[in-house]
Amino acid sequence: MTARLHIRNERRLIDGPAGRIELAVDAPEGAPAGIAYIGHPHPLYGGTLENKVTATLARAFAGMGWLAVRPNFRGVGASEGSHDHGRGETDDFLRVIDTAAQWLGIDTGSLPRALAGFSFGSFVAAQVATRLAPSASHLILVGAAAGKWPMPPVPAGTLVIHGEFDQTIPLADVFDWARPQDLPVVVMPGADHFFHRRLSTLKRLVCEHVRARGAPS
Repeated sequence: MTARLHIRNERRLIDGPAGRIELAVDAPEGAPAGIAYIGHPHPLYGGTLENKVTATLARAFAGMGWLAVRPNFRGVGASEGSHDHGRGETDDFLRVIDTAAQWLGIDTGSLPRALAGFSFGSFVAAQVATRLAPSASHLILVGAAAGKWPMPPVPAGTLVIHGEFDQTIPLADVFDWARPQDLPVVVMPGADHFFHRRLSTLKRLVCEHVRARGAPS
């Protein structure tokens, strides 16, 4: 039986391009196995870093011994600025990543790095992936925002998870985006956009994917 990790939950404020960025940091005791940066759903429709899908993604990574970082997008919680339709949010996400070694006080250069996002956060995470060098070792998109925002092509090996009965982002739109890329989509039967009563399955899928791709856990 695997021992349960003790996870520290902290809030941080760091400087960003439009003012302060509020972060939730879930940190395991001891040296982290990697760092995951996780984006939340649309702030104009109630999305925050406390969203249950976003929090589930953080718990999945923290449970594997990773640091999990969730920024509040502009204008949400203690994050300053105003909603910028993904442009400023992408810049803020990159600032969080670029300065992580400084505000975490650890050497992050040798650690695996994951990007993840739910709904609007998937759009931001995918945009960040196109601009990040070196690229992330994992990209996980849940409720991918295809058809709502201009989702870019993503690397092979990206994990895309979508609910069969998602009425916010229809599954057909996700297939239309994924098809030209020959990108598999994991469809969760019976799930809606917010994965009601499916969060434990979502967490399991994320953990299995990360472990299967060889990241330390």
